[in-house]
Amino acid sequence: MNTHTDDTTQDSALPAGKTSKLLARDWIAGLERGISVIEVFDEEHPRLSASQVGERCGLARTAARRYLLTLEHMGFVATDGKHYWLTPRVMRLGQHYLASARLPRIAQPFLQRISAATQEIAYLAVLDEGEIVYVARNGPNRVMNSGFVLGARVISHVTAAGLLLMAHQPVDYIRQWLSQRELSAFTPHTITDKAQFQQNLATFKRQGWAISERQFDLDCRGVAVPLRDMKGDIQGALSIVMPIHYETTDTAVQRVLPALQGAAQSLRNMI
Repeated sequence: MNTHTDDTTQDSALPAGKTSKLLARDWIAGLERGISVIEVFDEEHPRLSASQVGERCGLARTAARRYLLTLEHMGFVATDGKHYWLTPRVMRLGQHYLASARLPRIAQPFLQRISAATQEIAYLAVLDEGEIVYVARNGPNRVMNSGFVLGARVISHVTAAGLLLMAHQPVDYIRQWLSQRELSAFTPHTITDKAQFQQNLATFKRQGWAISERQFDLDCRGVAVPLRDMKGDIQGALSIVMPIHYETTDTAVQRVLPALQGAAQSLRNMI
């Protein structure tokens, strides 16, 4: 983190294009580093040594070890003496958000209505650093590879909700986001060409809804609409995820889009 002459800080962990207004004198470096230690663990790195954590966090091994031992003392990390891994206690952090956040609570009854009207799984998703996070859900327990659970994070270019939310980001944000990554292919249908991806975003923004078919899962289709507040600002996306083999694209959109749009319009007066 850099300290500027205006006594504000620029956080590299913030979404592209965003600058923290936190005054340097109010910044607690230890808190940031402790959270960064938790965030280095992922699917590809479930168990790490103190040296490996330090390398991934930009910390000396001894400093990384102290953070890990503190997190172990708090119950967030476990160890065999050489390697460290996260414990289920970390999930409490997300549970506190779900329990305290106003938006998921307000949206839940409307997700129930969408699900009842369409017999599909309805979601509320928000954008976080180029990924979407599902913060509310309602619908049948259908056997689907893409039946996302609460708190699931998915890279935005393969889901309808992610495409919809990215489509409404500033052009500079989208360009910077694309410059920092490749568009990974999850299926043969995943859009990996950046020019085509941007064209799709422009289309989705213009038409006011987004669709994703077979981009994350060969058997999955998603449709999403923006969730706006009374000022017109986008707060998230309402979406439906459904099997793809039961009906054509046009039939599916005609069936579920009105329910999504109606719920979004009703919610607009409440957030």
